[in-house]
Amino acid sequence: MTQLTLYNTRTRTKEVFTPLDPTNVRAYLCGPTVYDRAHIGNARNVVIFDILIRLLRRLYPKVTYVRNITDIDDKINARAKERGLPIEAVTEGPIRFYHEDMGALYTLPPDIEPRATEHLGEIIDIIQRLIANGHAYVADGHVLFSVASDKDYGKFSGRTPDELIAGARVDVAPYKRDAGDFVLWKPSSPDLPGWSSPWGRGRPGWHIECSAMSWKHLGENFDIHGGGDDLIFPHHENEIAQSCCAFPGSHFANVWVHNRMLLVNGEKMSKSLGNFLVLHDVLKKAPGEAVRFMLMRSHYRSTLDFSDAGLREAKAELDRFYRALEKNQDVPVAAEVPDCVLEPLLDDLNTPGAIAGLHGLADAALAGDATAAGALKAAGQVLGLFNVSPDEWFRGDIPVEAQALAEQRVAARQRKDFAESDRLRDEIAKLGYLIEDGPRGAYTLRKS
Repeated sequence: MTQLTLYNTRTRTKEVFTPLDPTNVRAYLCGPTVYDRAHIGNARNVVIFDILIRLLRRLYPKVTYVRNITDIDDKINARAKERGLPIEAVTEGPIRFYHEDMGALYTLPPDIEPRATEHLGEIIDIIQRLIANGHAYVADGHVLFSVASDKDYGKFSGRTPDELIAGARVDVAPYKRDAGDFVLWKPSSPDLPGWSSPWGRGRPGWHIECSAMSWKHLGENFDIHGGGDDLIFPHHENEIAQSCCAFPGSHFANVWVHNRMLLVNGEKMSKSLGNFLVLHDVLKKAPGEAVRFMLMRSHYRSTLDFSDAGLREAKAELDRFYRALEKNQDVPVAAEVPDCVLEPLLDDLNTPGAIAGLHGLADAALAGDATAAGALKAAGQVLGLFNVSPDEWFRGDIPVEAQALAEQRVAARQRKDFAESDRLRDEIAKLGYLIEDGPRGAYTLRKS
């Protein structure tokens, strides 16, 4: 089997990927906190992880992809209190919008999408284990993780003790044994959402939620954990501490894949700078596939500068690829991804190198090489590109509603719910589109 190498944040080296179980590669991506619409930065790690999942599914017989939904959070509580609504009424809209926006980028739905509200039992179980193991303590109605109890705390992020405290963004409360100790469970006042627990009515801290959901669906040890590099500390540092201390002898995730954040017009994205880009608004400017393509034009471990000019360039590049496909519409998709695209992707998801390979294939296809055209189509499947017919591309993008239904249908087919798959196909047809299934969850939407 061709070898995949990935940069592992944990070891700070590029390593040959060796799955724990080659018959089932297990991967977890930190998903959204659902109180508002996703921004363009949220989209980058989903697109990059989507390419990784597509690649893994080319290499291994089964990949279990879990992406959580954080629907217990103080920002959600504040929004619910402000509007006088239960938290479910606040989160359902953003969850639906998130699915629509990520569907518009042609990202595959996760195999499992757990919600924090559905995993209170697992959260409480892990906290009880941590208390029993001497890694957590109860104080003033809170349960806190004792960072001093974990000799490995701080190794993942490479921070000194002083840097850990400075960057932890935690309250220095009088009931804490150490300033860096972080909350596993906290009490809820009567006006806040809360759940019963051995420590009284309350709610979990943010970090423990991901530890519980990954444990439930992937086990004590799994292959890959992903997210933006802004999560390395404190979120992922704390996940590792909780999980490894709750399950002595475990190592949690083998490989950690972190993408760099993006800039907007050369500056860090910020509401105060007026350059905060909501993904839904960006999708009004360009086809979803063009947004997706721009997000992969820079290597995931390098900074990406997102701009309207760059988006226009991405659209122009895709126009060229679609012209090559238009010239070879009757050519079947090649059975294998061509080496000029596959080899860069196997080298730590080198998407710029893969795009260079696409251009070489397009050159040949435009010159009448049918073999290159078939290879171009196969390459598009692993990159999540060329999702519409050339005719549809040049006439305009597929509506977001049709894309979202198509992604829901992929999930239905994966869980073998064929009745739901047929229903979604009919809903897509009502919007005026036909869906044609390809291998490994790929599909094409065409105007009917």
